[in-house]
Amino acid sequence: MDMMKKTAEVIVSVPRFILSLLLLSWIHIASFGQKIDPMTMDSIYKEVKTPYKYGLILVPKSDKFKIDSPSVFRKGNHWYMIYIVFDGQGYETWLAKSDDLLHWKTVGKTLSFGKNKEAWDANQKAGYIALQNVEWAGDYQLQSFQNKYWMSYLGGNDQGYEAGELSIGIAFTKKNISKPSEWDILPKPVLTSKDEAVRWWENNKLYKSSILWDKQKLTGFPFVMYYNASGDSTQTKNKKSGVERIGMAVSQDMVNWERFKIQPVANHHKGITGDAVIQKIGQIYVMFYFGAFWEGRKDAFNRFACSYDLVNWTDWDGEDLIKPSTKYDEKFAHKSFVVKWKGVVYHFYNAVNHKNQRGIAVATSKDLGNSTTHFVIQ
Repeated sequence: MDMMKKTAEVIVSVPRFILSLLLLSWIHIASFGQKIDPMTMDSIYKEVKTPYKYGLILVPKSDKFKIDSPSVFRKGNHWYMIYIVFDGQGYETWLAKSDDLLHWKTVGKTLSFGKNKEAWDANQKAGYIALQNVEWAGDYQLQSFQNKYWMSYLGGNDQGYEAGELSIGIAFTKKNISKPSEWDILPKPVLTSKDEAVRWWENNKLYKSSILWDKQKLTGFPFVMYYNASGDSTQTKNKKSGVERIGMAVSQDMVNWERFKIQPVANHHKGITGDAVIQKIGQIYVMFYFGAFWEGRKDAFNRFACSYDLVNWTDWDGEDLIKPSTKYDEKFAHKSFVVKWKGVVYHFYNAVNHKNQRGIAVATSKDLGNSTTHFVIQ
C-alpha cells in the first residue's frame, strides 16, 4: 500500500506537460501496425481532395519533349518545382519558380546528361527532392543534412524512354537551391536491381524514389526511402511482367542504404503502384501514389494510403483523388505532389492526352479559375 502511495505521489509530482507527452507517446506506440479505421480514412480524403481542376501549368515547348514528375518546395517567399524532361535521349532534371503555385517559369537545369558516356547514369538523371518538411500545411522547406541539400534520382546509361537498366542514385549540393546549378552526385548508385539483397519484386528496374527525414526513427533509421520497382519472381521469364510495387529502404547517413522489408509495402498485383510521396497530417502519415492498369482499368490515376508507423499502410478504397476527366489529361492523370497552403490544397500531377503530349497540371480544393496554358497544337 505504501509503495502504491509513493508511486502516486511521484506521478502527481511529474509536470503536466511531461505527462501529456508520455500519454501521446504511449498512444503512438500502441498504434504501431494498426490499420486505420474507415472513419479516419474518410476524414483524410475530405481533407486532401481537390475537385477543381485548374489546368496545365507547365508544358513542353514542342512535342519533342515530355514533362513529368513534379516535386514542389518553398524557399524564402517563393515556390520552386523540381521536375523532369524527356527529350528522346533520356531524362534530365529541371527547376521552375512560382509566386502563387499557379503560374510557373522554368529557370534552368539541376541534373544534366553526363560528359562521361561510360558512366552508369550518362543518359538518365530524373531527380526528386528529399528531406522536405512533411508536416501538412507546414512550411514545405527542404532540410539540409551535413550542410547539404539532397535529391534521389532515377539513373541509367541506355538512351530511350526508361530504357535499359535503371537504378537509384543520390545527388547533393551546398549551393543555393533556388538557383539553377548542377548538383553533385555519388559515383555509384545506392540501389540496383542486381544487388545481392534485391527482393523478388524489384529484380528488373528501379524507378522513382522519395526520401523523408524521420527524426523519431520509427524504423530505427533517420532516413526512409520509398521507391517503386518492377519484377515478379526470381525466374527470368517473369522479370519483365511490368508489375510495379512500392518498397522501402533506410539509411543512417543518406549515402549507404539497405532494404527494410522483404515484401513491398504497397502492391496491387497488376499494373503499376508507384511514385510515393509522404505528408503527415496530425499523427497520420499519408502516402500519395499513383495506380495504372489495375484490374479492369486502362488509365492512370492518383490515390493514397495512410500509416501510423511508416511501415504498415491502410489503403484508401474510395474515389480516386485525381483521374482522367478533361481533354489535356484524358489518357493519364497521375504522379502526385500535394501541398496545403493558406487553406487551399494544391494537387500537382502529370497530365497526358491521347496525343501522348505530357505536362504538369494542378487541381485545387477551391475553385481558382482556369489556366490559360495549353499543349502546343500539333
